[in-house]
Amino acid sequence: QVQLVESGGGLVQAGGSLRLSCAASGGTFSMYSMGWFRQAPGKEREFVAAISWRGGSTGFADSVKGRFTISRDNAKNTVYLQMYSLKPEDTAVYYCAARPAPGVVSLQSEYDYWGQGTQVTVSS
Repeated sequence: QVQLVESGGGLVQAGGSLRLSCAASGGTFSMYSMGWFRQAPGKEREFVAAISWRGGSTGFADSVKGRFTISRDNAKNTVYLQMYSLKPEDTAVYYCAARPAPGVVSLQSEYDYWGQGTQVTVSS
């Protein structure tokens, strides 16, 4: 059983940056590919970014491509989401998720474990 804990959310002005972290425990982190998802008020949860279990492959939603990066440190059992040029429409609760497989996928149903989420609010 993998436990995931997100941190790093907060309030930031439009154009600013934030880095989210997701710390994993209870499993062999390097055997899991990781994803970030977000859910804005009144909307369904959506894919943001994902990274393969060794970090060699990444994928991004079109809405964040070029503004967000995803990385992982397998020695620290942590995955990061670096967010630049934030927009008010990036406001959401951000969740990390883990799946015991190597590749990059965007489907929520492919992920077995989820964190509790961290709030990101971007003011205009």
